[in-house]
Amino acid sequence: MKRLLVCLLLAPALAWAQAPEASRFNQVELQAEASREVQNDLMHATLYAEVSDPSAARVADQLNRVTADALKTAATVAAVKARSGSAQTYPVYDRAGKLTSWRGRSEIRLEAKDTGAMAGLIGRLQSSMQLSGVTFSVSPELRRQAENELINEAVAAFKARADIAAKAIGGRSYKIRRVGLNTAGMQPPRPMAMRAMQAQAAEVSTPSFEAGTSMITVTASGTVEVE
Repeated sequence: MKRLLVCLLLAPALAWAQAPEASRFNQVELQAEASREVQNDLMHATLYAEVSDPSAARVADQLNRVTADALKTAATVAAVKARSGSAQTYPVYDRAGKLTSWRGRSEIRLEAKDTGAMAGLIGRLQSSMQLSGVTFSVSPELRRQAENELINEAVAAFKARADIAAKAIGGRSYKIRRVGLNTAGMQPPRPMAMRAMQAQAAEVSTPSFEAGTSMITVTASGTVEVE
């Protein structure tokens, strides 16, 4: 009899403990962001050489020579990082489907923070190669610095929006339950429209470039509970 009484008393207690607690707050999803225009400080350039010849071996040999000479020239400019880019050789056929020649293309890619040094090097290399394109971007170091400063601004903007939302629905106060930060927001660098210069010229004047800016954005999104 005592065992039955204990079981009867425990059953209502367990049912009460397992019942979900009703939320006393209104939950609101919010998002805010902070943006800043940052000066591009990193320059990228791609130069290429193209060769046509009936012999595939001569095409490869000429491209190898031009590329090696360009990389050797680039190595004399300490402020510029240079590396090989893509390279390809492919056959050329006539309308009858007969192999007539071979054509090849080889690239080198340059990167530097010193725009003047890069422009001077490009001018030297354009005597044997053509300029494919130039872009500017924000360096990783400068981007992280800007993002760290924007985090404070994004969180402050999130709190301000939470305060507005709380007042809009008649709440007296709010608590931040969750907030996430996204620092991946950056407007991609705009490519420079450049006219390719012919490689026949023995000397090419130094080109001029304008680095421009990029927009970096940090987004704060999360949930607040309004009382």
